Amino acid sequence: MRWVLLVLLLAGSASATVVERSKRPVDRPERAAPAPVLQGSGAISTGAARAEARAPSLQSLGPAVSLRPKMRTRALRRAIRRHQKLRAEGAICGDPAIQGQVVGRMPGRIPGCGVAEAVRVRAVSDIALSQQAVMDCGTARALKTWVDRSVKPALRDIGGGVQSLKVAAHYVCRTRNHKKGARISEHGKGRAIDISGFRLRDGSTITVLTGWTARGTAQALRRMHRDACGPFGTVLGPDADSFHRDHFHFDTARYRSGTYCR
Repeated sequence: MRWVLLVLLLAGSASATVVERSKRPVDRPERAAPAPVLQGSGAISTGAARAEARAPSLQSLGPAVSLRPKMRTRALRRAIRRHQKLRAEGAICGDPAIQGQVVGRMPGRIPGCGVAEAVRVRAVSDIALSQQAVMDCGTARALKTWVDRSVKPALRDIGGGVQSLKVAAHYVCRTRNHKKGARISEHGKGRAIDISGFRLRDGSTITVLTGWTARGTAQALRRMHRDACGPFGTVLGPDADSFHRDHFHFDTARYRSGTYCR
């Protein structure tokens, strides 16, 4: 019995010496808040101050680079205005890219010929014509479309690109293929133009007659012939007949069946 009492006394004293440990987290001691940073006469928050401290300084970013485009020089501005004025003065058919002059009404010497509102075109999209060509505005616009979409791309890598078009025929009051008793040609209505060749920027010339089958130019010429179908209603080339073996004939006549291309 005495031994039992002794064991109980020893166990009680040992438990009294054990430090009670709680699983509850202990609050951290409060830290002194940093003093606000003054800016001018006001103060910014401590959060903003810490963000500002972390942000890189402007000096560390190096010199600022402006995204504003450089101003054009006075000489360049004068040259641009002069070019725009020249284009505007020579613009016809409501398009600055079509250069020439207004002719007005051109009566025909035989019934069926004539142009109600004719223009004389000297260049389209900065590509000169070898001779000023008389036509109506619909034909002038079709010619410009063809030059932009086909001639320039097709000849871009040949001889430095196209410089001018060789005009074989434009407005003339006559029958088709000059045949007596035939219908009036579209040339006699101001709706046609014939192109026989292309002068390149290196001074060389491509002709339809020899270039149609030549190794270096056949592909370009056939592309231009094909691409003319659409802007023009009728497209004739060397494979059409003997009358067109040396030139392209383009006109803006429209048919119910669609374009006629040969």
